[in-house]
Amino acid sequence: MKTILITGAAGFLGSHLCDRFIKEGYYVIGMDNLITGDLKNIQHLFKLENFEFYHHDVTKYVSIPGNLDYILHFASPASPIDYLKIPIQTLKVGSLGTHNLLGLARAKKARILIASTSEVYGDPLVHPQTEDYYGNVNTIGPRGVYDEAKRFQESITMAYHTFHGVDTRIVRIFNTYGPRMRLNDGRVIPAFIGQALRGEDLTVFGDGSQTRSFCFVTDQVEGIFRLLHSDYIYPVNIGNPDEITIRDFAEEIIKLTGTTQKVIYKPLPVNDPLQRQPDTTLAKKLLGWEAKVGREEGMKITYEYFKSLSSEELLKEEHKDFSGYIR
Repeated sequence: MKTILITGAAGFLGSHLCDRFIKEGYYVIGMDNLITGDLKNIQHLFKLENFEFYHHDVTKYVSIPGNLDYILHFASPASPIDYLKIPIQTLKVGSLGTHNLLGLARAKKARILIASTSEVYGDPLVHPQTEDYYGNVNTIGPRGVYDEAKRFQESITMAYHTFHGVDTRIVRIFNTYGPRMRLNDGRVIPAFIGQALRGEDLTVFGDGSQTRSFCFVTDQVEGIFRLLHSDYIYPVNIGNPDEITIRDFAEEIIKLTGTTQKVIYKPLPVNDPLQRQPDTTLAKKLLGWEAKVGREEGMKITYEYFKSLSSEELLKEEHKDFSGYIR
């Protein structure tokens, strides 16, 4: 039985990765400091013999006894409302945390895949975004703590590969959605659905012409799984290239939820990307991967998940101001 360490295991994407590798017959070690993760996302795994959990901050020294075959480094705040609230921790998990895990991979002779992001492209001047585009990032802007943490993460990963011979992989994740997203994390899908369920008008920033491309979580997990088991060491985009404007997406949410709210507009946040669409040519060529779940299907599943949340969970976000946070 292969053993895999998954950091950020109690988060949205990390918990789905735990499920996938358990299903594939791996011994899964989950690790999370729970600063943004939630144990309820993985509580169904605690009864299993091939799962264990470490409550630990990866910016501190990481020690795992015994054999370790793979590491997935997914520990990081991933939403603007988080990384603007805890900017230092965001920078530390991308730098110190990645350094610690690369050192662990070297010591254990394990293959490590690190989770980068489409945010390394910043507000792109190239559209759609290909892996050989270097990006347009404001290092001192409000998003810089996240963008630069991920860019450094890619750099130190490649340095460990070239200098120490560590077996590394890098995935650049584009907007991903599905069950277990936090309603209060400030990203556009839970923000819109939360507003709709509470009977509030939907907030669009700017004129709504900025675009996003949304990938359902099962597609994202499949792409990550294939990349981990590939022989490719350089960054690979994993995302759904089906692009939509935020304005049109808000109208889709209103139709999906059957609500009567209107769309209201607020000023565009600083450095908010105006376009976001992955070029997934490389993923198709290398991994035989492409997104399968359309937005209509994926959003129905996601909406049902959010509808199942208690009224208390919905109402506690009623007065939260997401201005400047939507991604």
